[in-house]
Amino acid sequence: MHWRMGELSMKGKTLAFVLAGACCVTGALSGCSLLPKEEEALAPPLVKPVKENFDLYEVKRGNIEKKITGVATFASDRMTYLYFKESGGRLESINVMVGDVIQAGDVVATIDSGDIEMKIRQQEIAIEKARIALEQAKESSRGDVQAMRLKLLDLESAQIQMDLLKNQLAKTRLVSDISGIVTYVEPMKQGDQVTAYKPIVTVSDPKEIKLVYQVSNLSDLVGVEINMDVDVKINNRQYRGKVVQIPATAPQSENKSIQDRNARSIVIKVDDLPDDVKIGTQADITIVTEKRDNVLIIPRSGLRSYLGRDYVQVLDGESRKEVDVEKGIVAATEVEIRRGLQEGQKVILNN
Repeated sequence: MHWRMGELSMKGKTLAFVLAGACCVTGALSGCSLLPKEEEALAPPLVKPVKENFDLYEVKRGNIEKKITGVATFASDRMTYLYFKESGGRLESINVMVGDVIQAGDVVATIDSGDIEMKIRQQEIAIEKARIALEQAKESSRGDVQAMRLKLLDLESAQIQMDLLKNQLAKTRLVSDISGIVTYVEPMKQGDQVTAYKPIVTVSDPKEIKLVYQVSNLSDLVGVEINMDVDVKINNRQYRGKVVQIPATAPQSENKSIQDRNARSIVIKVDDLPDDVKIGTQADITIVTEKRDNVLIIPRSGLRSYLGRDYVQVLDGESRKEVDVEKGIVAATEVEIRRGLQEGQKVILNN
């Protein structure tokens, strides 16, 4: 009895094992009902294209002008540049400062004179001796022409030596030949070597002044011509002026610093100046160099350039379209379009 029960138990276990194996095989083939079913892949959502926003400008007609604006400074119309005529000397002193009022004949600078002054004093003594000897010869010779002639030649020789020494001393002193105001002093110190014809002091005549506009970039003066009108504002008061000098008409100078300044400057003559205007007074200026009326105008941000090509982008339906153009006057914020666009077209601006 016990044997039969054990046999039945073994047979039951074997049957369960077989059934489990069959289930696994079936699951492997069919996905097995015991695992969760895989979800079906979803189709990607439909995204509507974003409509591009354009910063547009409608082409229109108007007036355009190109102008130069800046701050100019009043300077003397008569300036004298003082310099030594020989190189090699050592600066001893500069006797003036910017703003000093000086008179013609004033010594503005000196270089080391060595022992010239002592030699001049010695020569003064020699001249006096020669003069006394000549007087004595006149009294004692009594008609000895040859003796008197020798003494006279001695005196003349001594005087020539004195003139040479005084000339050497004069070369060590820089003297102003006009009265006026010192408007420039070269930054030098005692002992610096002097260069021939390099201005050390500039003296200006305060009675004759002019308005000078100086730029750092030569292109800023393109278009400026002689006799152009200039709007001048001094202390919120308006005056009229005219261009009287441009780089092309500036006087020639052997001094390089003056040449460089003239090459970057224009000179303006202002009418009816008030008495309070003096050297150093500043003024706001405006010069219109080019002007056109009733032309097609767009903002400068609408003009595009690449490798010498000028073009714009216009709105064509809902898309961009490139159009080649010919530009005219280019002002600070606007540009004239001479060819390529029509009034009313919508130009796309650069962001």
